[in-house]
Amino acid sequence: MSNVRPPPKSHGRLQVRASLTPRDLMEEPRLVKGAFTAKIITLFPEAFPGTLGLSLTGKALDFGLWQLETIDLRSFGEGKHRNVDDTPAGGGAGMVLRPDVVDAAFRHARIGTPVDRARWPVIYLSPRGAPFTQATARRLAQAEGLTLLCGRFEGVDQRVLDHHQVEEISLGDFVLTGGEIAAQAVLDATVRLIPGVLGNAASTEEESFSDGLLEHPHYTRPAVWEGQEIPSVLQSGNHAEIAKWRRAQAEALTRARRPDLWEKRGK
Repeated sequence: MSNVRPPPKSHGRLQVRASLTPRDLMEEPRLVKGAFTAKIITLFPEAFPGTLGLSLTGKALDFGLWQLETIDLRSFGEGKHRNVDDTPAGGGAGMVLRPDVVDAAFRHARIGTPVDRARWPVIYLSPRGAPFTQATARRLAQAEGLTLLCGRFEGVDQRVLDHHQVEEISLGDFVLTGGEIAAQAVLDATVRLIPGVLGNAASTEEESFSDGLLEHPHYTRPAVWEGQEIPSVLQSGNHAEIAKWRRAQAEALTRARRPDLWEKRGK
């Protein structure tokens, strides 16, 4: 079996197919210079782009505002069967991703990227990591790109995480089968903050967690639905009063539903 590594997969809506019909160069995938790049190390590259290929993030991917590259961890496996894991030292259930295999994938992902972790974070999606927040998403969106390692089995050999100075991030206090879903969530929250993706910068300023508060309630037509009316202040045309009402609603919701966030605001 050949040891030549297959090229990483670069994702977008457009695919290259053999055809006798001349291609329209205007339909070639576009890429904005210096576009944010996400490199995903995973045992399941077919999971991407997944939901990231839909809606605004998908359009931004098509337009070249960001790019996605999957790196198949299995291609760096050892032996005939490309083994990527082994039994845990000290005994116990499950399997652990081998440090030599993960190291080879990290080294491949590192090609052409800055060494500075502020410019290019390297992240392992793990339930023991620091909680992922809107502030984390803003920090990641300011980088040139990032590398995400999707874990599987019982975890990853700690030595390779230490060696590559890998940051660990968690979506919450629960356990997933693997890191692919978490990776898509992190990228969705991050990519939408890249300039030009949403088209309206103001929309990100009024969302939940943008200033430490949950978002105020939303309403739209019809004015009366199932006997319930839109709050009159929202139909008053008085923008100062509307802003005051929305702020009060956001504060009340945060106090009631997320006292932890409200307490942080008081510190």
